[in-house]
Formats: sequence, C-alpha cells, structure tokens
Amino acid sequence: MTDPDFPTDSHATPTGEALQSDLTPDPDGDTLSHVPVLAAEVLEMLQPAPGKVFVDGTLGGAGHTGLLLAAGARVYGIDQDPYALNRARTANPHGLTVLEGNYRDMVSLLSGVGVTQVDGILLDIGVSSFQLDDTARGFSYHTEAPLDMRMSQSGESAADVVNEYDAEELASIIYEYGEDRLSRRIARAILAAREQAPIETTVQLADIVKRAYPGFSKGIHPARRTFQALRIHVNDELGALRDGLAAAETLLAPGGRLAVISFHSLEDRIVKRFLLGSEVLEPLTKRPVVAAEEEQETNPRARSAKLRGAQRVTP
Repeated sequence: MTDPDFPTDSHATPTGEALQSDLTPDPDGDTLSHVPVLAAEVLEMLQPAPGKVFVDGTLGGAGHTGLLLAAGARVYGIDQDPYALNRARTANPHGLTVLEGNYRDMVSLLSGVGVTQVDGILLDIGVSSFQLDDTARGFSYHTEAPLDMRMSQSGESAADVVNEYDAEELASIIYEYGEDRLSRRIARAILAAREQAPIETTVQLADIVKRAYPGFSKGIHPARRTFQALRIHVNDELGALRDGLAAAETLLAPGGRLAVISFHSLEDRIVKRFLLGSEVLEPLTKRPVVAAEEEQETNPRARSAKLRGAQRVTP
C-alpha cells in the first residue's frame, strides 16, 4: 500500500538519518544498547521504500523507526512509555507520527488518525534499552531503585505484586513467566521477608531471591528470572503480544509484511505458533533469524534476539 498524501521531500528536516544519528551509543558506555538489533535483517524483511506506510508498534528509542524513515517510508510509532513518547515528539523527524498507547490496540489507534491498512508492521518485544538504562524505572536488579517495572508508568507496580499477592500467585507468576524451577521457594522467601518490612526496592528483592538459591556464588544472578517474570506480569506482555499479532493481521494490506523481534522462548513460541496457524499470513522464514556473530559481540542485547516475519497473502 502506498500513501499518495505523504510527501517524500528529501529536503524536509529533521530526517530519518538525523534521528538515527541520535542513537549513536556513548563511547564511554559499556554496551551498544541504543543500536537497533538485527537492523539489516529487519530492513530486508520489511522492504521500506518512499511512499510506503509502516507501524513501529514498540517505538522505544526509535532505532528501527529511524532506519525506516531514512528509506523514505512514513511511520506511525506507538509507545506507552512517557519518556519514549516525549523523546520522539521532541526529535519530531519528518515522516513520523507518534501515537500514545499499547501496540495491542494498534487497530483503533491507527483508525483514530484515518489509517486502516499499512505496508508493514514491526514489533520489537519486551523492555527497551532506554527503560533498562534508566535505573530509576526498577527493571534492573543490578542497581538500587524503586521496585516499579511499569512501562506505562501507571497501574499496578512490581512492588504491589510482591507485597500483596499470596504465595501461590507469586509462585505461578515466577514459574510461568520466569520458567524458574525454584518458584515456590522464592515465593515463600518473599512472603517471609515482607512480614518483616515491605519490599520496596530492586536490590531488596534481588537479595531475597539470591538467598533463596542454595549455594549460589557466581554466574547469572538468580534474580534474573524473577525480575523477568514480574515485568512480564506487570505489563501483560504476552497478552499484548497475542493481541498485537491479531491486530497485525487486520492492518496489513495484501502483500504487507510483519517483522517480530523477541528475546526469550516464551515470546518466540507465541510468535511461531501464531504465524503457523494464521490463515492470512505466510511465514517468510522456517527458522528465526538471529544476529551475526559480529553483532552479538558488539551489541550484547542482540545475543538473544530472534526475528520472525510473515507476509499477508490473502485480501
């Protein structure tokens, strides 16, 4: 689908290139977390071009959006994070329309601006690099911060969950979303700790989980799975993914393409099963695309990234 009302004036500013240059990582930083993962692979899959219309359902730091804009496409960027929204609106690159909300609601969000079909949709699932880098948001167990984890900055926080849910509910969340075999032990440890004092910070929770792990001394921190589980639960990430995939079927024009980047097995499994079961989408790859060794070495976030894509084949 093309958009005849979208101007492709190469002199309009700021451009996709300008936005993309803003994502260059700090040379003093320890990661390249602001660089979009699988950038070349996403472009090859989505095939952006002047006049085409795309949705970036998880705008975040706008890394992928910058690449789409640089190719001459128009992009509707969706995000629920106030920081990401403010940053994109301040940059105000030519061709980008910023929409506030969750990508699971992209059909109604796009309808609100008069768009009913698009040429491509990108979903980069999970917590964004900017959210991880902002220690005050409570996504990381490495630094002291309020136990929050809310992408939208509204609703139930991770602190609410660990201080109010019973042991069975906590164990279920940690097991289902964190795939941790010690989920019941961790849940009991959380309840015992909160009887002494509310669990309010990331380090408090991380220490509780670490103590629940027998004989832990080094390696991957045992709190990683619990933090992942709480984040997924607080933001209903898997529910949003299922709704977003269904919305993509509705929005894609015939021949339109969907690209989904996931970062753990729970997400990838949902994407794989949805694409295989879809009556209107045809998978573009038999196996997920992963980052080349060079990208994995320079961008740690790319190491667990998996890209799947599909094309709409029926009206």
